[in-house]
Amino acid sequence: MFGYIVHRLFVMIPTLLVISALVFIIIQLPPGDYLTTMINELRAQGEAGQDKIAFLRKEYGLDQPMVVQYLTWVGLWPTEVNGEYVFNGMLQGYFGYSFAEDKPVADVIGERMFLTFVLNFFTILFIYIVAFPIGVYSAVRQYSVGDYGLTFIGYLGLATPNFLLALILLYVAKSQFGVDVGGLMDEEYIGQPWSIGKAVSVLEHLIVPVIVIGTSGTAAMIRRLRANLLDELHKQYVITAKAKGLPPGKALRKYPLRMSLNPFIADIGNLIPDVVSGSAIVSVVLGLPTTGPMLLNSLINQDIYLAGSFLMFVAFLTVVGMLVSDLALALLDPRIRLGAEASK
Repeated sequence: MFGYIVHRLFVMIPTLLVISALVFIIIQLPPGDYLTTMINELRAQGEAGQDKIAFLRKEYGLDQPMVVQYLTWVGLWPTEVNGEYVFNGMLQGYFGYSFAEDKPVADVIGERMFLTFVLNFFTILFIYIVAFPIGVYSAVRQYSVGDYGLTFIGYLGLATPNFLLALILLYVAKSQFGVDVGGLMDEEYIGQPWSIGKAVSVLEHLIVPVIVIGTSGTAAMIRRLRANLLDELHKQYVITAKAKGLPPGKALRKYPLRMSLNPFIADIGNLIPDVVSGSAIVSVVLGLPTTGPMLLNSLINQDIYLAGSFLMFVAFLTVVGMLVSDLALALLDPRIRLGAEASK
């Protein structure tokens, strides 16, 4: 097991390097860059001479070829700092400079990352807590009224876009109850240091976005768990166990439920990027101060280092989530072997 973990950690390095190259290329594909719009505005005001344009491009490092820009961002190409050439990129803990925000990327992301983490954590927790009992009930009570009702609700959850559900809840809350459910805290706590009142306000405002973002993931998870559990319940070993008088509850928990949880656990790695991407549009609709609106604005403004650094963070979470899901599967299902054990 230890050897397998070490091997996977070493494999993560080239994987993340390839992802970083793809991310940087995709962000650079649209014509122009951040300075294009800025220079056009300066020219319209008669303030952009050729010297100033050249200075701005050199200041932001946009006068270099794309390969050099990428290697500098990663930390594999030296840059001049106070007359000395040093490596200063992601590998050294520096994620670049945000052109639009006029501050280092780490400062921009750090302001929103905590709230994003809290929102996504509770969303994933909501998905698992709701999907597990409903999926088990639908499989055990197949073709019952409850199964049909939950299946119908699940299809609605899959078919309804998150942003549309957010708009509906905003309208209902405002028109019927006179409550504004936008934002992640009351206005009096915005920009204030953390306190018990601020934490309570955040938890109260989390209810709506967690339900909105988690709806589609919950519906999909219910369908997968139901299908896998039904497949296990119809296998011969379950029928034999029931024929020998094993109580239904124990016959369910002993093996079928454990075996059907494999996709449930394997989805950990995929769930993280799905939740993050799903929360971006919802955050814009609900006015949430998370990284979602920041990512959209950075892509629109072609703020390459800000957008690329956040996408790399999501990629890192995905790779780590895949490792965690693989280890959890090995502990859950004794038929799965890792590393050297798999070749025996």
